[in-house]
Amino acid sequence: MASFTRKAIIESFLKLLNERPLNKITIKDIVEDCGINRNSFYYHFEDMSSLVEEIMVDEADKIIEQYGDISSLEECLGVAIDFAVKNKKAVMHIYSSASREAYERYLNRVSEYVVTKYIDTFVDIPAQEEDKQIIIKFFKCELTGYILDWMSDGMRYDIRNQVGRICELFEDTTRIAFERSAGKH
Repeated sequence: MASFTRKAIIESFLKLLNERPLNKITIKDIVEDCGINRNSFYYHFEDMSSLVEEIMVDEADKIIEQYGDISSLEECLGVAIDFAVKNKKAVMHIYSSASREAYERYLNRVSEYVVTKYIDTFVDIPAQEEDKQIIIKFFKCELTGYILDWMSDGMRYDIRNQVGRICELFEDTTRIAFERSAGKH
């Protein structure tokens, strides 16, 4: 029953967030929309910020769980992009709110996971661990920054095609970085 209520709160919140900005949504609005009392809300979430944070953590966890085996960067990032497009207004409302940091942490976590899994799966060149972490951080920041730029532009361009093209253009960059770390380049 508790997970049903938690899910109802999240669904109501996302529905309302797709209709109006975060600062125009109250806990009263959420509990009225999903037909529960305020105490039920507070049983599951400390406040609105914790609700936003938990939604972002849950989405990141879903992506990580669903894509344990990564065949491409585009595939896994596509899931994060799909979530953003499906909930465009909600995501833009979070992006434009004081809770923007929660969305940025979500993007960073997903991007780091994707890059790490990709490197662990497809790069078989030994590198110094410190260099490996630098490479992961660099590509994580590139992906996160690219998505944030897309959002700051109102999600108006086709980011899926552009991410695919970026992967094509920089295909051997990771391999070259690992070869340099291993002293082969």
